[in-house]
Amino acid sequence: MSQAKVDRYKEEKKNRKQTMKKEKRNRVLARSLGVVIAAAVVCWIGFSGYSYYQEKKPMTKTELSTAALSDYLSGLTTTDSASE
Repeated sequence: MSQAKVDRYKEEKKNRKQTMKKEKRNRVLARSLGVVIAAAVVCWIGFSGYSYYQEKKPMTKTELSTAALSDYLSGLTTTDSASE
């Protein structure tokens, strides 16, 4: 081996722990990012499916009569004005 190769090998051996830590950290970050992206895709598919289901579901219409409320409020205003 030439002296340059020997020096490179020694330098690599000296920094092996830091290099392995860096590689391990990069693998963990890549896996974590993959899990986050997969979870986002699953949530998006679920939300889209739920929205599609809700759109296809028949709507129920409810009518509300406010006559009783109007009568009550008009009764309150006439009672207040009569007491003054």
